[in-house]
Formats: sequence, C-alpha cells, structure tokens
Amino acid sequence: MKKIRIVSLLFPPLGLVMLWRTDQVPLWRKFVGTIGVGFYSLLYAGAIVTLMMFFTGLEVEWRGGFPPVLTWHKTHPDYAAVEASRKAQPKPATPQPAPNAPADWPGFRGPHRDGHYDQTSIATNWPAGGLRPLWQQPIGGGYASFAIAGGRAFTIEQRRDQEAVTAYDVETGLELWAANYPADFNEMMGGEGPRATPYYDEGKVYSLGAMGDLLCLDAASAQVIWKVNILADNFAKLLYYAEASSPLVVGDKVIVQPGGPKGRSVVAYNKLTGKPAWRSLDDPAAYSSPMLVSLAGKEQLLVVTDHRAVGLNVQDGALLWMTPWIVKEKNRNNAQPVILGTNRFMLSGGYGTGSDAVEVSHTSAGFEAKPLWHSAGMKNKFTSSVFWQGFVYGLDEDMLVCLDAQTGARKWKDGRYGYGQLVLSGGYLIILGGEGELALVKASPDRYEELGRFQAIIGKTWNHPAMFQGKILVRNEVQMACFDLQKVN
Repeated sequence: MKKIRIVSLLFPPLGLVMLWRTDQVPLWRKFVGTIGVGFYSLLYAGAIVTLMMFFTGLEVEWRGGFPPVLTWHKTHPDYAAVEASRKAQPKPATPQPAPNAPADWPGFRGPHRDGHYDQTSIATNWPAGGLRPLWQQPIGGGYASFAIAGGRAFTIEQRRDQEAVTAYDVETGLELWAANYPADFNEMMGGEGPRATPYYDEGKVYSLGAMGDLLCLDAASAQVIWKVNILADNFAKLLYYAEASSPLVVGDKVIVQPGGPKGRSVVAYNKLTGKPAWRSLDDPAAYSSPMLVSLAGKEQLLVVTDHRAVGLNVQDGALLWMTPWIVKEKNRNNAQPVILGTNRFMLSGGYGTGSDAVEVSHTSAGFEAKPLWHSAGMKNKFTSSVFWQGFVYGLDEDMLVCLDAQTGARKWKDGRYGYGQLVLSGGYLIILGGEGELALVKASPDRYEELGRFQAIIGKTWNHPAMFQGKILVRNEVQMACFDLQKVN
C-alpha cells in the first residue's frame, strides 16, 4: 500500500492502475482512493502546467470558446516587426485622394453594416493550394477592421503604449500615415489594443479607441480636426472588454454609444465640430455598433444596449420603440442585428442565449416591437450573421448554421470556423476563420457546401474582413493581407 501511495504522488495515473490491480485493498477503499487520486491529479496537472509555463514558454490563449487553449504559439503583437517593416518601406508616392472620395467600404461590416458585398462579382473556383496574397505584412495589435475609400484603407491599431489611426495604400500595402496618441488597453481574455473600426465619410476618418477617444481626422493628411473622449464627456464607465462599438456617420452627425447615465447612453456629435447634437437613453452600453435602418417605413437608428434593442429617431435621438434583449451569464451583446425584411430583424447572442426575431409595426400611438420566434440553433458570440434570400447564415459559436428566417428552424449545421467573421457576396459566404483561414461556402439552405479553404494569415483572428473592387482585406493583431477574389491564381 505504501508503494501505491508513493507512485500516486509521483504519477497519479499509474498509481490509480496499481490501486485497482491489487488484491490487498478492499473495494470501498479503492473507491475512496480513486476520488482522492482524482482531486490530487487536478493539483498535479496544475503544477505541471505552471512549471511548463514558467520554464518552457507555454501560454494560455482564449480563442473564443471554453476552456482556453494551452499553446507555445500564442498570438502576440510584434511591435519590433511592425517598426522594421515600416522603416523598410519606400516613401509612398500615392496621390492624395479627392476630399470627398466615395467610400468603397465605409466602416464596420460595409455600407449598411450587414456584411453584404455587392460592388463586383467574385470568382468561386479557388485553387486547391489557396490564393496568393497581393501583399502581406505585419500590423499592430487590436481587433478593428478597415474602412476603405479613395484607394486607402483606414484602421486603428496598437503600437506599443500608443494607439495609431493608420492609412494604407490598398494596392501595395504601403503605410501612408499614422496618427498616434497615448492609450494602452489590455485585458486577460481578449488582449491588448483597440476594438472599434473607423468610419470614413466625405474625406474624414472617425475613429474610436479602446479607452473612448473619438477622433475626427483628415483622410489625406492625418490632421486631427477634433477629439473628444466619449466616456469622460458622458460620465460613462469603460466596459471590461473596452469600447468596441464602431462610430456611425449619418448626415451631419456621428453616432456613438458611451453608455452614460442620465440621458447619455447614445450620443450624436456634429461631425464637423465634435459638439454634441443630441443625447439619449440611460442604458449601459453593449459592444455592438449602431445601424441606420428602415423599419416599418421609418428610417431610424437601430441600437442594442446591455438589456434591450431600441429604435431611435435620427434627428433627435427620441425613443421610437424597444424590445427586451439580454445576453445570458451577465454578458453584453456583441452581434449586429440582422435585418430580415421591411419590418423584421434578428438578435443573437452566445453563452446559451440563442436568437430572437422581432417585428416592428406602426400603430396609432407610434411604433411597437413584438417577438416572432426564438431559436436556440444560432448563437452569435462575437460574430454577426447575414441574411440572404429568406435564410440567415452565421456561426453558432464556432459552427456554420443556416436558419429559416420565417420560422427560426435550423436547416443545417456543419463546418467549424472558430470564432471568426463572415461576408456575403453574390450568394457565397466568405468566412475569415478564428485562426486566420479564409473559406468559401455556398449560401444555400439545401446543404452545406464548402468550395475552398486556405491559411490567409497566422494567429487568432477575430477581426472582420473588408472588401473593395473584388479584393478582400484581412487582419488580426499580427498580420494584414490583401487577396484578389476576382482573379484567382
């Protein structure tokens, strides 16, 4: 028995085998010993992992699901590589865009924030070995996507202890300018860097940093026209995962969600001066971004807060309607609402929440919202779904799902893509997976059909792709790359 104890201390699995093979221990003591060895094994494994993390560089990486992953290749921003890359680049000779250059992809998830790309068609015969990048290079940290206009791609990234709003030539990847300011956000699960995607409008770039710094910059020169911290300005608290709601420009206003109290939850600033135009609601903020939509014949802002979805009047922020919406386990909404028709939309959340379809109707008293159906089959954690020809396509946690938009019934569930993002183009889903793979899937309710998949960038990838003129821009907190989806090679 003493030998079994010693072996169990040194190597619990072998000690457990020896315990059950001996005839000298009664059955009840074997059961008690098994429980004891089980608890000790947890401590033993924890100690081994701790030693490996200390001596071998093993790290914990949260990739979206639970439990986290133990890896020797955790995705970290490589600031030295970024600095060396930019130093080696030739001085850009790209002409400055016209002050009011039209936007190809103005901000987060495209022109309508619905993940649809319809500027040109794309090729669907991807080669078996994948597409070759037009260019690829290091980039700073963070989870922002790109706004694209006038031959430039605008993003925001972490550069050591500063945030940098950056502009790149979309044809070559050359950095055209970087506007830096002090800001250094970091948290254990998501890591460091800004989360929100800049918005381009009429020659100006509007960016929101992780700590609440809202900047208006000249798109040609990077000159800061105005700056305001939306948290300080609205007595709001920084969310645990930082400011992730991307700004939206509507007319002469830029809309943001600081989540402040006493009528300072959703705020419109004058886009030219940075002065407040209106403030609305008392709700704490969520992580999703405001959308300009038309529901029940009324153009309005569709906003999701920490406990409800609301429609707001664009001109003054007045509340038009509301519907309760809470993401389970004390989380906040991440996914964008999906417009399902002229008066319907879908909300979705992870952590076991599922999806709700909501109908907005015009009444004699104004507007009202009522639930239509609930589905446990689509749980968008921090990705967003797309709507196409009567069906919704999106990631249920990390698996691709097709739902009937009329009933919420699931048509199929197949293919693992991690906690990535997707774009719809001409009936095809372009999926940027959670580990940097690009995949092409036919958007059909009949069956799941993947047409191609390849490694586009390396590392954990939660950033949304952006598209322009048949090309796709992808990034994470380490790499950025551009691929031509019209001319496959």
